[in-house]
Amino acid sequence: MFAIFMIAFTIGVFVLMSRLYARLYNPLFVPVLTSTIIIASTLVIFQIPYESYMTGGKWIDSFLGPAVVALAYPMYRQRKEITKYMLPIMMGVLSGLFTALTTGFWFAKLVGVDRTFILTMVPKSLTTPVAIPVSAEIGGIPSMAIVFTMVAGFTGIVAGPLFLRLIGIKGALGMGMALGSASHALGTSKAFEYGQEPASMSSVAMSLSAVFGSVIGPLFVWLFHI
Repeated sequence: MFAIFMIAFTIGVFVLMSRLYARLYNPLFVPVLTSTIIIASTLVIFQIPYESYMTGGKWIDSFLGPAVVALAYPMYRQRKEITKYMLPIMMGVLSGLFTALTTGFWFAKLVGVDRTFILTMVPKSLTTPVAIPVSAEIGGIPSMAIVFTMVAGFTGIVAGPLFLRLIGIKGALGMGMALGSASHALGTSKAFEYGQEPASMSSVAMSLSAVFGSVIGPLFVWLFHI
């Protein structure tokens, strides 16, 4: 019964926050962000253990993999555009991945955290199912990698659209590649607000970043002797 209540509670909060976002359309009220804050606050206030919440939450969490795979559909619909812009897409993904890896590394060095936390932050812009094993492989903390991945995703969907407007990027290709490379699945969900083409490009960027990142991440750590 408690598991069913947690599932209903999670879905109910998300639906309400989605309606609020549709009315206000403010980046700070993105449903994923506000829902996370409300659910986490509720668990803390009522002293509900995370393990107890996950008796129901795990069923929602199990849809993460299929949801990521389902992003292949908009990619398929835009396959001609993807083929047409293959070179810019590849260059965009690689530059985005390199930027994500180096910014995570240098920010961690700047604030003076230890090596383990640095290794945990390196895969922050990879989608969660990939960031966890990559973090474990290079010597980071997989559970903390989830936190840093979520922070990267939330930062991208809140500040990303404003930053893109400030630097004058309005095209579907540029917006999609930026959101997918920097904010993985959360960025792709944000890209859907701008249409099928940005969402497809974001899905491509997220998928390729995950594939390349699983190889380049450990290589990056080895090259820089982290």
